[in-house]
Amino acid sequence: MSDPAPGDPAGRGMGHRLFRDPVLWLATGGGVGWIRGAPGTWGSLIAVPLAVLLRTGGSGVYWVGFGLCVAIGVPLTGLAARRLGLSDPPMVVWDEIAGQLLTLGFAPMGLLNWSVGFLLFRFFDILKPGPIRWIDRKGRNGWGIMADDLAAGLVAGLFLSLFVRIH
Repeated sequence: MSDPAPGDPAGRGMGHRLFRDPVLWLATGGGVGWIRGAPGTWGSLIAVPLAVLLRTGGSGVYWVGFGLCVAIGVPLTGLAARRLGLSDPPMVVWDEIAGQLLTLGFAPMGLLNWSVGFLLFRFFDILKPGPIRWIDRKGRNGWGIMADDLAAGLVAGLFLSLFVRIH
């Protein structure tokens, strides 16, 4: 089985390469991004146990972890996109992980709060209203891949914090 041609979004032949290439393994959330049908949702789901783990260390640990996720994500997603030959590969889900972490940081840990946060992030990430869509269209490289998800995470987080206040 050979590696896929650059730009092969179906990922035929990627299985063995994924585990040899730490950049692709990390950028695709350990391979979760290759699950057909809603890879971004699967990537966002990975953020939830990570958020729980970070939150157990307190607020400072959470935000440092989020910052590291972004700092690693910018070069990581850019490099993965180049290796895959796509400008914003759908199988690269590190950006969804970072955006979801940003959203969940706006609310205390809890099933209801974080379920609402998860749904809000997916809503804004998928529909990309207003400025999020503009950011998505203007972005290039790693920052471009990350920026629209961070914007969606911020907007979803603001709505989540409003939900927490009125709930």
